[in-house]
Amino acid sequence: MRAREAQRQETLLKEVHHRVKNNLQVISSMLFLQSTFAQDPKALAALRESQERVKSIALVHEKLYRSDDLERLNFGEYVRDLLGEMVRTYGAGQKGVSVHSDVEDVYLGIDTAVPCGLMINELVSNALKHAFPEGRQGEVWLKMRRTQDEEYLLSVGDNGIGLPSGLDWQQSKSLGLRLVADLTKQLDGTLVINKTGGTRFQIAFSETRYKKRG
Repeated sequence: MRAREAQRQETLLKEVHHRVKNNLQVISSMLFLQSTFAQDPKALAALRESQERVKSIALVHEKLYRSDDLERLNFGEYVRDLLGEMVRTYGAGQKGVSVHSDVEDVYLGIDTAVPCGLMINELVSNALKHAFPEGRQGEVWLKMRRTQDEEYLLSVGDNGIGLPSGLDWQQSKSLGLRLVADLTKQLDGTLVINKTGGTRFQIAFSETRYKKRG
């Protein structure tokens, strides 16, 4: 009886992930269609960026749906697929920009994987869009590992032109940087930015535990 109930719960959970993924893909398609009518460059960029954010969340649910473990995501596999999609989207290879990832065997619950995936999406896309202007070539890299203190350390960096001088990221009007800062707080983490020889974002955080609301 218990085995049958466990199998039923697993089937229901897989269906939830599948439906959420499908609904997010519908939203992504709607944003794409809307972008085809946008004539203002800023509006077009905002719609495309929103589409990429939705895709990063949908990929979490797709990975969980296809996994034997429906509660914890193989984050290294997720990162490789996410970066591959971003490289194609921004034509990094054609521009002479290489993207590397080094993620240890990290498994994250969905409450941590979604904000972490969004941060990676923001930081890597920002590097691919702004770090290498006028045909400049270079590298973007991402590393993630688990520390001895049961924390995770995520680093995203590039050897591009760097952030604008005098930029205070905590007061920045950039939606991407504000989103990264807010997501870091959501994970009770810390964010450090190194501006030497390009730009490197280093985020330390712990696994988020789901809290049932009363």
